[in-house]
Amino acid sequence: MLLAPGDITALWVTLKLAVTSTFFLLLLSIPLAWWLARTRSRLKVLIEALVALPLVLPPTVMGFYLLVLLGPRGVVGGFTESLGLGHLAFTFTGLVLGSMLFSLPFVVQPLQNAFAMAGGRMLEVAATLRASPIDRFISVVFPLARSGFLTAGVLSFAHTLGEFGMILMIGGNIPGRTQVASIAIYDHVEAMDYGAAHQLSLILVVTSLILLTAVFALNRRFKVVSL
Repeated sequence: MLLAPGDITALWVTLKLAVTSTFFLLLLSIPLAWWLARTRSRLKVLIEALVALPLVLPPTVMGFYLLVLLGPRGVVGGFTESLGLGHLAFTFTGLVLGSMLFSLPFVVQPLQNAFAMAGGRMLEVAATLRASPIDRFISVVFPLARSGFLTAGVLSFAHTLGEFGMILMIGGNIPGRTQVASIAIYDHVEAMDYGAAHQLSLILVVTSLILLTAVFALNRRFKVVSL
């Protein structure tokens, strides 16, 4: 049985959300993970706890507070409305912001661990050769931490594919705009259309399995090459 047009649209919104949120989350997480890997500040423990908070919070709790924050009476939503942009609740932009926060630990923690192992002696040698901080990061840290970048990117992407509670709270269920595959599956189950639910579920399972298998295989290859 072929996928219904609405299911194809939901898959497209899911893919667009995963790609967009992963891209911007990687950009924002690199400096934060680098700081956490190198700092000796007393605030490190608190920041690490805040980063890991989405791992233990129910998705609906985070979605609720994001809905309040991004809604017309929230700090962020009220500010964007004052600029004539409208509030961010029940919009794709709001979904991106929510997905970034919800996937934060899946990106920051692998990068932090990779940066912690990539520093040390080689950075000191590069500094004695008068390499700038940016040159040191690109030529020394990035090659050594590539497995961390790969793991962070794939985990963020795969995690976004399966988001449900947070997205439903902040984005609702608007076909073509905020309805992602996980919500479409829920709709099919409510309508007793198990065949359509099975199709979408199978696509997500196979996609996630392929992504995770590729990560484990490439990380193993990187370790062998480094040895």
